[in-house]
Amino acid sequence: MTAVESVQQRAYAARWARRAAPGARSQAPSADRRLVVVSNRVSAPRGGRTGSEGGLAVGIRAALEEKGGVWFGWSGKTIERDPGGPSIFESGPVTYATVDLSKRDYEEYYNGFANRSLWPLFHYRLDLADFNRRYLAGYQRVNSLFAHRLVPLLKDDDLLWIHDYHLIPMAEHLRGMGCEQAMGFFLHIPWPAIEVLLALPNHRALVKSLCAYNLIGFQTENYRRAFLAYLSRELGAQIEPDGTVLAFGRRIRTGTYPISIDTADLAEAAAENAESRQIRRLQASIRERELIIGVDRLDYSKGLLVRVQAYEHLLRAYPANRGRVVMLQIAPPSRIDVPEYGQIRREMEAACGALNAAYSEFDWTPIRYLNKGFGRRMLAGFYRTAAVGLVTPLRDGMNLVAKEYVASQDPENPGVLVLSRFAGAAEELDGALIVNPYDLEGVAEAIQTALAMPLDERRARFHGMFERLQTYDIHAWWADYLSDLGA
Repeated sequence: MTAVESVQQRAYAARWARRAAPGARSQAPSADRRLVVVSNRVSAPRGGRTGSEGGLAVGIRAALEEKGGVWFGWSGKTIERDPGGPSIFESGPVTYATVDLSKRDYEEYYNGFANRSLWPLFHYRLDLADFNRRYLAGYQRVNSLFAHRLVPLLKDDDLLWIHDYHLIPMAEHLRGMGCEQAMGFFLHIPWPAIEVLLALPNHRALVKSLCAYNLIGFQTENYRRAFLAYLSRELGAQIEPDGTVLAFGRRIRTGTYPISIDTADLAEAAAENAESRQIRRLQASIRERELIIGVDRLDYSKGLLVRVQAYEHLLRAYPANRGRVVMLQIAPPSRIDVPEYGQIRREMEAACGALNAAYSEFDWTPIRYLNKGFGRRMLAGFYRTAAVGLVTPLRDGMNLVAKEYVASQDPENPGVLVLSRFAGAAEELDGALIVNPYDLEGVAEAIQTALAMPLDERRARFHGMFERLQTYDIHAWWADYLSDLGA
């Protein structure tokens, strides 16, 4: 049996054991009810599946491909006129229903309230938040549009699973139209502390709209507790010991469901790509040097600038690393229409250029900055090659790169994960070196510790984290949530 087959068998055995156990979640009342997923963007297959889907899309697709159902949301297209009804097509067990947005709706709902109001607020960047009432009007208008386009597609016993900060008011609009189906919401990003949330002018209305759901899911227990603290302190809501809330005349359940990855599939991809042409090219280009890898969307929440500064401190404080390590930072662009994202791109290019100008030798460049994306399977090979995975966001709901890095490692010679304490994944991956990304010297010291860590310690840290990822993979994530929603 190969190592890959062993990984797959253990992961599937763990999943089977959960489902075969007495009272297993697969026997929940949701088993025979149609699943309807609503997300801002629908990742519809067009000539084959893409290899660079985000965690939300991967998780949704995994649930729908196993259960079947409907995936509804924005098509990704903008048009001049007002959008009409949804475009509907089927692929396997999934029905895709997509709606176009007018350019005005895109600017006010997506670029505006979602990404210039809620995103910076929920990531503790009040200095970047813009609470324009025009944006709020567009946000409500698009949520109402989605609700009106979705209602004709619904059946009375559907399970509705609505995702992320773009669509918080969706259930409230659906309830106003008479929909009584079970509705769940999952927040993929952090929920902020009460002192931060109070800066949002419409914070009470936003929370009230969340309370139209039956089940609200969070990535971590800290985020769930922050939500309950707001309800208790600001609204005087009654919180029961199991996290059930009595607010606005409704009973709402809350839970923690840390999103995960397809561990077995990624481990297999990493092993298969270890000797691929691209990985051999990467290894030849770095020669015998140790590789440090970071993979992030180009976003100010990811702490990219302070990461470069911490790496520079490593080279300055531990000069033996000069010429012996290479940092590869992959940062594909995102939200290019939002001005703050153009600014972070310019700052990153300047910071990486300055570092290379200061430290490069004729045969060594300390940092490689790639402003482009790669497929998930190729990234798995990159992760496996890297001695250190550097995941240091300033604030992150989960950060699946941390989990992907661990799952991609060679069990016999694993690398070391350096992980920000402000990523949701830090609550699970206790074998990582946990750092404060604001402490540049501390991050540099952690990288140095990772580079010098003995093999036995690396293996011990890896196996504990990998076992967690096998037991609670992407399939366990959606099964847990839908079981609780259906119950």
